[in-house]
Amino acid sequence: MKITAKYVVLVLCIVWLGACKIPAISSKQENKSTPAGYTNSQDTTNSVKLQWRQYFTDPYLIALIDTALLNNQELNITLQEIEMTKNEIMARKGEYMPFLNLKAGAGADRSGKYTWDGISEEDWKTRPDKGHKYIGDFMVGTYFTWELDVWKKLRNAKKSAVLKYLSTIEGKNFMVTNIIAEIASSYYELTALDNLLAIVQQNIELQTSALQVVKLEKDAAKVSQLAVNRFEAQLLNTKNLQFEIQQKIVETENRINFLAGRFPQPVARNAASFNNMILDPIFAGVPSQLLSYRPDIRQAELELAAAKLDVQVAKANFYPSFSLNAGVGLQGFNPVYLIKPESILYNLAGDMIAPLVNKNAIKATYFNANAKQIQAVYNYERSILNAHIEVVNQLSRMDNFTKSYETKAKEVDILTQSITISNNLFRSARADYIEVLLTQREALDSKIELIEIKLKQLDAKVNIYRALGGGWN
Repeated sequence: MKITAKYVVLVLCIVWLGACKIPAISSKQENKSTPAGYTNSQDTTNSVKLQWRQYFTDPYLIALIDTALLNNQELNITLQEIEMTKNEIMARKGEYMPFLNLKAGAGADRSGKYTWDGISEEDWKTRPDKGHKYIGDFMVGTYFTWELDVWKKLRNAKKSAVLKYLSTIEGKNFMVTNIIAEIASSYYELTALDNLLAIVQQNIELQTSALQVVKLEKDAAKVSQLAVNRFEAQLLNTKNLQFEIQQKIVETENRINFLAGRFPQPVARNAASFNNMILDPIFAGVPSQLLSYRPDIRQAELELAAAKLDVQVAKANFYPSFSLNAGVGLQGFNPVYLIKPESILYNLAGDMIAPLVNKNAIKATYFNANAKQIQAVYNYERSILNAHIEVVNQLSRMDNFTKSYETKAKEVDILTQSITISNNLFRSARADYIEVLLTQREALDSKIELIEIKLKQLDAKVNIYRALGGGWN
């Protein structure tokens, strides 16, 4: 008999070990390496350390950003998502704590006369104390359950929930950075459109005066009606430009209003300072600083850490789980007996449950957790690569558009002078009216291009700050 018991225990251990067999998986380790620098310089001075109020100094722009950070609906939606992930931590924490519940119940039961229970009831009526007849079942008590977290499955799940909560905070920070960048870009675009409209209106005045001169020349038989028509057609074309610009102004204002969480209304701005805006030097630091400053990289890193813990949680499902169950209370067929010591009931039990056959669901969960962990590695590496490329692109944009603005400004000065020269030559019959028209058109186009280049400069200023990870702090 003792030998048989030993064999039974041995067989159970073998089965248990077989049940705990875990399938092999292939994992991937993340690569955090970055280049030494964006250029030959490895200066660690970084403009991202400036708070956005110091980086953007226009008071109108600061007021718009403040409004958006308070009222932006997408940002407020994200804040509620953060609260939900915070509540998930509470739920995970409660899973590995003991549960203590209160239970009470009452019921009535009447069996048929010709059943065993019915016969017992008839026998009960013949007893001396039949005044306390059987009328039901009453119980009150508490019961206790506790899953012992032997393999740290529940604690790892709680840690994973904490990391996911922290990652949503970084996601919120990245959204703040993007909102600030979008509002700043839209604000600069709006001031650029104001300046474009002013230039077009100035050209309308100049071309109107030129048209009057050509009409006088035509009356004096110095030019034909063709010249008058060409000047008038150019004037109408320029007038038409202002309507397109006005429509863009309305749409840009409403884009800002949407980001600020308010209905359409005029946007206060300082358009006069657009052309005179001085761009301060930008210090990009070194690429390795992106891992600390970029919220999206930190978010990806936290998600990766959570995914690694999820693999451990899924792995623990192959191991047996242990739990304790206990209860204490009072039970009787009549409420008057619930106050008697003889009605006390209690129980204490321990359970062990291990998967044995058909572990497909557990395997699938384990494989999926590992695949998500590998996916998180690629996402983390992609976020580092994307951040580095964004910084390099914006540094190049700032350099090239600064040179382009200086070159285009010289072109605008020359063509502006050429307008006066061509008008004087035309009046003295030393230049054809076609030369006057072309000079006016080239001067207008160059002024428009100069504003567009200035806007690209300012966009680069905004985007390099965002690419470096600035704005959320």
